[in-house]
Amino acid sequence: MTMTERVARIAAPVATGILLLLVWQVLSGVKIGRLALIPAPADVAETATRIGGVVAEDALVTGGNTLVGLATGTALGVALAALAAWLRPADGMLAPVVAAIAVVPIVALTPLLNTMFGASAQTGRQMVAGIAAFVPVFVNVLRGLRQSRPVQRDLFLAYAATPGQQFRGLTLPVALPYLVTGIRIASSVAVISALVAEYFGGPTDGLGTAIASYAKTGNAAVAWTYVGAAIAVGLVFFLVTVLIEHLVTRRRPV
Repeated sequence: MTMTERVARIAAPVATGILLLLVWQVLSGVKIGRLALIPAPADVAETATRIGGVVAEDALVTGGNTLVGLATGTALGVALAALAAWLRPADGMLAPVVAAIAVVPIVALTPLLNTMFGASAQTGRQMVAGIAAFVPVFVNVLRGLRQSRPVQRDLFLAYAATPGQQFRGLTLPVALPYLVTGIRIASSVAVISALVAEYFGGPTDGLGTAIASYAKTGNAAVAWTYVGAAIAVGLVFFLVTVLIEHLVTRRRPV
């Protein structure tokens, strides 16, 4: 990568951020009646400085729910994808189940899970994030496990490789990039699902709960501060998974 490309790679997102701030500042001057459409960036920044500690605590709750859900959904997705790749009948049985899970309305599911596990428990929120994360991981891993070519498998058989050696030397390296791609997609979906689950009930902590509460009371600056924190949580998960994906694909043999 040349120096010009590196500068352009850094300058592009910086310029985009500045442009968004300018648009935000302009929109903050628009009023509906006596109320501003959105609070000014300076007001949100001042609010974030004032209540940053409380926002950080709620961000940790949301991040924790997302992490538990992502880990659970990933583990279940990998296990069932391996089963479906190994047994064709299992694939036929799991396909409609996964399709049904993919279209489950999170908004309707959240109150049911909160009722099942209690309004004071985080379990319902974590399950919502896990269900959302499960589908992209399952689909990507299943696809990855089926990417090895017959000629490659025949080569391993010609060298009298055991099933374990074939898995470690062929199936796993081919499927690994698909796994990390599935986790990257699932991480964003899990964050959104955790926020939605918090928005629609459960314990009183979490970013989604705070956004709902302050939006209803008309405290726009505080609500937007929590929205910014939610974006930050999503970016953290996204960037970490992108880094993992980069490391895995870079090490993948050509």
